[in-house]
Amino acid sequence: MKKDFIYSQIAQNIAQLIRSGVLKPGDKLPSIRTICLEQGISMNTAKRVYLELESKALITSRPQSGYFVTEGAYRQLPLPAASQPSEKDSRSIPDQLISKIYGGPARKGITLLSIGVPAADLLPVAKLNKCLLKASREFKDSSIGYEPLAGSERLRQTLAKRSFMWGGQLSADDIVTTNGGLNAISLCIQALTKSGDTIATESPLFSGILQLAQSLGLRVVELPTHPQTGVDLKALKAVVKNINLCLLVPNFSTPLGCCMPDDHKKEVVQLLERHNLPLIEDDLYSDLYFGPSRPVSCKTFDKTGNVLWCGSVSKTLAPGYRVGWVAPGRYKEQVLRLKYVHMLANPTLTQEAIALFLESGGYDLHLRKLRDTLYTNYLHYTNTIAAHFPEGTRISRPQGGLSLWVELRKGIDTVELYEQAIRQKISIAPGRMFTLQPQFDNCLRLSFGLPWSEQLQRKLQQLGRIAGNL
Repeated sequence: MKKDFIYSQIAQNIAQLIRSGVLKPGDKLPSIRTICLEQGISMNTAKRVYLELESKALITSRPQSGYFVTEGAYRQLPLPAASQPSEKDSRSIPDQLISKIYGGPARKGITLLSIGVPAADLLPVAKLNKCLLKASREFKDSSIGYEPLAGSERLRQTLAKRSFMWGGQLSADDIVTTNGGLNAISLCIQALTKSGDTIATESPLFSGILQLAQSLGLRVVELPTHPQTGVDLKALKAVVKNINLCLLVPNFSTPLGCCMPDDHKKEVVQLLERHNLPLIEDDLYSDLYFGPSRPVSCKTFDKTGNVLWCGSVSKTLAPGYRVGWVAPGRYKEQVLRLKYVHMLANPTLTQEAIALFLESGGYDLHLRKLRDTLYTNYLHYTNTIAAHFPEGTRISRPQGGLSLWVELRKGIDTVELYEQAIRQKISIAPGRMFTLQPQFDNCLRLSFGLPWSEQLQRKLQQLGRIAGNL
């Protein structure tokens, strides 16, 4: 463990020197022998440091010459502009476009840059299958009976224990299991609103939530959002008297990947509590952090039960298991009543399998590998986009999650980009999907949840050429 820490720490220090511009593209790095002497490490550990940096496309080896900073390393494009949605202009969500991208014909042979989940190759499928088998053996009735309304006690206990890592301090009785994260959000919204009510959200926002809100007859107020710090607090304060509910994704939201600072989270929680307005917190991505530790949640600062904290394993472990949950705070009875009407119970086996996997320690081991892969993928995407997308391109700098937000120059229509790209078997998510406002027509979301390969790099380069020709 100590050796792993040393090599990782040295690699991070060199990466930071590259990121900050101290080491520039083309600069030669110290030899492996020099690294050994300077850091007091073995030859094998020094080689591992450079292999780590090579895997992230930060350095390259030249035979007989040594190691050099790559030309594309951390070539930072400008950030996308903060969103400025209008309170007056609105248009409906493009259901046909969303259906075409997410629910269209067979995906075989398509490079799915549009789907915001990790590829199956990055998930521990075999270990999960073993957990399913073990769970089926442990139940005398083979798990065919109804679960308690609140869901699997074992899973709720496990989730409660994990909440102490981020200051949630939940008990099993505080948690209700659901069929995935969107189902948790849906139960919360339906329990707390009626048709004609107004909810405030960040902008851009996951299209599924916007579709849900419109289907329930709700008015959506989209708030200005910064690509790094999240929702604009002044804008939220300005509308707080005119809304019935607030829904936010404070940690690594899709599509921006931004992370709200802790003091902003605390201020939001206190603001909404003063106005007796519930906060639904969509916290699906928090375990996919790129930094040293998981960020705290808004629920961390909740002293009165006003935050409904929603999560799932759909973005980290098993999308098809449909295992999610919510800690609804003081609104638990309303959520349970609605769950009984709509669902009665969750499937038992998948909940138990997830609980077993979390208890075994396999989840944390998997997360460490997945986070490292996603961060490396993000760096590869950044370098490729910087080198091959048209002039004027801006990209987000996500601090975690699965999504990269790309803003192309004005006049490039990303719906048209999608139509041309899909003919080349490349699927993207146009920015138009993530808003009800007349904005983001020149933006797109790319998922970096696919295993990196030369073929994927060529597809990204091809996408950049198509964009440049529009």
